Amino acid sequence: QVQLVESGGGSVQAGGSPRLSCAASGRAFSDYTMGWFRQVPGKEREFVAAISGSGSSTYYADSVKGRFTISRDNAKNTVSLQMNSLKPEDTAVYYCAARNRISFGSLREARNYQHWGQGTQVTVSS
Repeated sequence: QVQLVESGGGSVQAGGSPRLSCAASGRAFSDYTMGWFRQVPGKEREFVAAISGSGSSTYYADSVKGRFTISRDNAKNTVSLQMNSLKPEDTAVYYCAARNRISFGSLREARNYQHWGQGTQVTVSS
């Protein structure tokens, strides 16, 4: 079992570059593929980025590719999302998620992650 706590959200101007962090508790953090998702009211949770357990592979939604960077530090049990060139449409609650080592289905789908943080609001003003 892993518990996740996000931090780093808040209000930012368009073009800003906040960094979200997610601290994980529990054992064998490197066994988990980690992902970031976001959600706005009335819409489904949307994939943003994911990173493999070793950190060697990363995946991005087309809408954030080239602007966001996901990274992890397995020694510190943390995963981060560096967000650059923010746009108002990036406004959402951002969730950190962990996917068990043995999992099936696309890592771009929220239903394939077993553990979730409580979310952190990011609001981008124009």
